[in-house]
Amino acid sequence: MLTVLFVLSYGLMTMLIVEQGATIESQRVLIRELFRDSSELSAVKGKAVVDKNAADAKRRAQSPSANAQSPSQDAANQSAANQAAQQHRGPKKQQWTAPTRPAADLADERRTLITI
Repeated sequence: MLTVLFVLSYGLMTMLIVEQGATIESQRVLIRELFRDSSELSAVKGKAVVDKNAADAKRRAQSPSANAQSPSQDAANQSAANQAAQQHRGPKKQQWTAPTRPAADLADERRTLITI
């Protein structure tokens, strides 16, 4: 009876290992597919940015009024855009500062953690 239970338990363990292997392989395939899709999306976004910049440069080159603006007008436009962006974002969050380490901890080299 004990031998039958051992054979049955080893059979179940073998089935579990086979199923885990199949699951890991399907996850590997999914990760590769998602990485490929992500790469394609990044390439499309990059091309869209390049095309937009080229169109903006072409539009600026053709527009005589854009070249006629003085630097003070450009600065005024930039500051107005910055103010509008800050109003849209809302108030800034306070920066968190890390507490200082006691001098006794600085001299103790036994607790130095080295990570890669």
